[in-house]
Amino acid sequence: MSNQNILALALKPAMRVTKSIGIGIVLLLAAALIAIITSSAANAAPPCERPTATRLVTGLVQGAKGSTIGPDGALYVTEGAAGRISRVDPLTGEKTTFASGLPPAILSIGGSSIGGPIDVAFIDNIAYVLVTLVSDPLFPSSDVDGIYRVDGPDSFTVVADIGAFNLANPPTIPFQIDVKTGVQFALQTYRGGFLVTDGHLNRVLRVTLDGEITVLIAFDDIVPTGLAVKGNTVYMAEAGPVPHLPQNGKVVSFGPKSPTAAEVASGARLLVDVEFGRGRRLYALSQGIFPVGSPPATPAQHNTGSLVKVNGDGTLTVITDGLDQPTSLEFIGNSAYVVTLTGEIWKIDGVSCPPYGVSR
Repeated sequence: MSNQNILALALKPAMRVTKSIGIGIVLLLAAALIAIITSSAANAAPPCERPTATRLVTGLVQGAKGSTIGPDGALYVTEGAAGRISRVDPLTGEKTTFASGLPPAILSIGGSSIGGPIDVAFIDNIAYVLVTLVSDPLFPSSDVDGIYRVDGPDSFTVVADIGAFNLANPPTIPFQIDVKTGVQFALQTYRGGFLVTDGHLNRVLRVTLDGEITVLIAFDDIVPTGLAVKGNTVYMAEAGPVPHLPQNGKVVSFGPKSPTAAEVASGARLLVDVEFGRGRRLYALSQGIFPVGSPPATPAQHNTGSLVKVNGDGTLTVITDGLDQPTSLEFIGNSAYVVTLTGEIWKIDGVSCPPYGVSR
């Protein structure tokens, strides 16, 4: 036997071993890949289901407007026509009176009362209420348009007279003004004080707890409504001028020293509120289609409102539609709570898709 044949015979076992090792490595890698794929599939986010809306509360006074989440986790809702604040359990819908005896609404437009207590907010467990349209040169009274501190179930202290400020400091941007004391709409806590939108005088006021009032930012006739805050940045909804066309329904943002606001998104009719949901996603509330030929401040047509999501490309996506004259929006977890002018509160579950929609 030649040396070459002897060498070949000697190498055959080693080649078989090497081949076996190679096959083993391939099988091991394949098993690891299958395990990774299986694990990824098991951990994949569940599909995004359509949000479900259920009626949580009925029987609020027609014309209910503003809301907030209190320090106890409950909903607090203003009922302007009754001059009161109601506390609502977000799980059961049980409603109790938190405070009463505030100046009630004295005006009505389009079948809905407007004015009186219109929004509420808490600072250091103390409730503050925004009251509007209870006094003006057109309808003088001893009541005050401004911010009231709730001292007890039927006891209040005026901490800021916004009506007097507006009479002494009218807007410098020209547009039609019918009510010189303004129509305040939203109350938002900010840097130890408040921000207040005025949907008639088209500006945002900054108010301190000791009653100092300044104009933070002023606009043309864009009808500012709801507010939300993230850090130092303020997000604001714009209803747009009558007839409140979709392109004029906007969400904008600005800072404490911004001379102008930057557009964030647009494309929904008569935006009345803006809020952050789970995952710091931004949402807005559209009241719906404005009745053609109606006077300003007339509510939208019934069942045309919607909850919309603000997208990064500046568009708005409808999350839930068919809402009946919605006016205020709050979030608890992945559920949205919508107050309506018809005296109802609707709970919309499953607003955000995974991962933000997954319970933690």
